[in-house]
Amino acid sequence: MNLKRLLPGSRALRVAPALVLVAVLAACSGTSKPKPAELPPNPSLFGVRQAWSVRIPAVNFPLAVDVSGDTVTVAGGDKGTVVVIDARAGRETWRADAGAPLAAGVGSDGSLTAVVTSNNELVALEGGKVLWKQRLTAQAFTAPLVAGRRVFVQTADRSISAWDGQSGRRLWQQQRTAENLVLRKSGVLIAVGDTLVSGIGGRLVGLNPGNGVSRWEAPIAAPRGTNDVERLVDLTGSVSRVGDTVCARAYYANVGCVDTLRGQLLWSKPAVGAEGVSGDEGFVYGTEADGSVTAWRRADGERAWQSTRFKNRVLTGPLAVGRSLVIGESTGTLHFVSREDGSLLNRVTPDGSAIAVTPVLAGNTVVVVTANGGVFGYRPE
Repeated sequence: MNLKRLLPGSRALRVAPALVLVAVLAACSGTSKPKPAELPPNPSLFGVRQAWSVRIPAVNFPLAVDVSGDTVTVAGGDKGTVVVIDARAGRETWRADAGAPLAAGVGSDGSLTAVVTSNNELVALEGGKVLWKQRLTAQAFTAPLVAGRRVFVQTADRSISAWDGQSGRRLWQQQRTAENLVLRKSGVLIAVGDTLVSGIGGRLVGLNPGNGVSRWEAPIAAPRGTNDVERLVDLTGSVSRVGDTVCARAYYANVGCVDTLRGQLLWSKPAVGAEGVSGDEGFVYGTEADGSVTAWRRADGERAWQSTRFKNRVLTGPLAVGRSLVIGESTGTLHFVSREDGSLLNRVTPDGSAIAVTPVLAGNTVVVVTANGGVFGYRPE
C-alpha cells in the first residue's frame, strides 16, 4: 500500500504520525503484505507505439502534470526543473528551473506556468524564464491552477489565493479553518465555467474566482472515526469532468459526482483508494487500494464492473482514452485495459522505474512520467 506523508497545519508530520497511519492500516489488512496477483501473458490485442521520450530529473514529490491542447508541462525534483513539451513531436519548447526543489506539480495555460517550491514560494515562468516569485503562507501540495491570466493556489493551511499572472500581485486570499491533518498529496483545484472548484476536506467547493467568496459546497465524504488519521477524507488526485458534472475521490472514503452548476451532490459511493478518477459520459473509473479497477455508472454511482486481475498491486489512477484505460504501476509497467470490463489489452514498460503519476492525454498522445525522470509519449494504434 502506498502510504503518503501527512501535514498537520502548515508543518510536515514526518515520523510518529506516519507510524500511526501504518498501524491503523495494518490493523485492517494484517501484518504481512499480500502477494501481488500474477500477471497473465501480454495479449497484445492492439498496438501501442512509443512516439518519443524526454528526460527530466528524478520525480520525488507529489507531481501533477498539466496539459493544454498539444502542450504538456512536467517537472523534476532537483532544482525545480520545469519542461514544456510539444506532444505532437516530442520536442521541448523550453526548459527552466524554479531555483529550488518543488513541493507540488505544475499548472499552466500553455503560456504561463506556475509551480510551488519546498521553500513555500510560488514561482511563475514564461518562455523559459522566471517571471516572478511570491512567498506563500504555508506549504502547497496541490498544483497551482493557471486560468484567465491568473494563478490560483491552495495551501495546506486551507487558504486559497489568486495572483495576477503578469505582475505577481496578490488579488485576494480566503482562509478556511484548517484540520489537524491534511494529505501531502495533490488535491483538486480546477476551473468549471466561471467557477473555481476546489477540494476542501471531503467537500467540493465552488468559489467566485473574482474574490474567492464561496458559491456552494457539496460533501462527497464526511469525516468519520475517532482520531485525526481516521477522519482524513481530503479529495485527492485527478477528477472526471463531463460538462458541468465533476466526479472526484475522497481519500479512502468515497467516490462521488457533483453538479457544479447547482452545487448539488448527485451521488456518493464508498470506495477505498487514494488515487484520482477518470471517466466518460457513461462511467467513472478508479483504482482501489487493493489493486482492483472499478467502473461506476455516471448516472447513479452503481457499480458497472470490477476487475481484480491487478490484486495487491500499487496502481496510479486510470486515464480513459479510446477503448482503453491506461494505468501505471509501481513496478514500472503501463497497463492498457478494456473500458468495458477491465480485461487486459496490452502492456509496456517505459524505463523500469515506477510510474510517478497518472498518465495524461495531450492531443493524440498518452504521456507517462516515471520516477527516474523519463517522459514518454505513446500512441495507441
